[in-house]
Amino acid sequence: MLYSLRSFKQRMRYYKTGMRRFLSKIENKKINPNQFVDKVNKEVWKEIDCLKCANCCKTMTPTYTQKDMRRISKHLNMSVAAFKKKWLYKDKSGDWMNVKQPCQFLQRDNMCGIYAIRPKDCSGFPYLTLKITDYAHVHKQNVEYCPATFTMLEKIKKLWEEKCS
Repeated sequence: MLYSLRSFKQRMRYYKTGMRRFLSKIENKKINPNQFVDKVNKEVWKEIDCLKCANCCKTMTPTYTQKDMRRISKHLNMSVAAFKKKWLYKDKSGDWMNVKQPCQFLQRDNMCGIYAIRPKDCSGFPYLTLKITDYAHVHKQNVEYCPATFTMLEKIKKLWEEKCS
């Protein structure tokens, strides 16, 4: 089922609490939902097209590592200091984040202007192949912004509930 960002936001408002509750619940159960991740991951990408969405780039910011900043600033022919000054800020926990949203590198066609050298945080997003029990906190955050995460959790929840009943 391909759906728009608008319909995703409507579904998320309705299911948000249930999805978060599910992620909290699975951390304490004997049936491991990680067994469903590989199967569900393939199904999710048949339904979701990131280029039609790009909500992560519109509403979230990656965390930039020192390596990311060196690589990107070199590509942009800037010093790391100039790159930081122009595009980033240091948050309370000491992480380097985008100053603005949507991301300064997001283009009108939802493509990334620095895709080949994008931050590590972006290249791993939405982390669907990570163990759901170890990264429930990440999925709890991402489910609100990412239709792929939402769809994955929807499918895993269904399989998990079938196995638990």
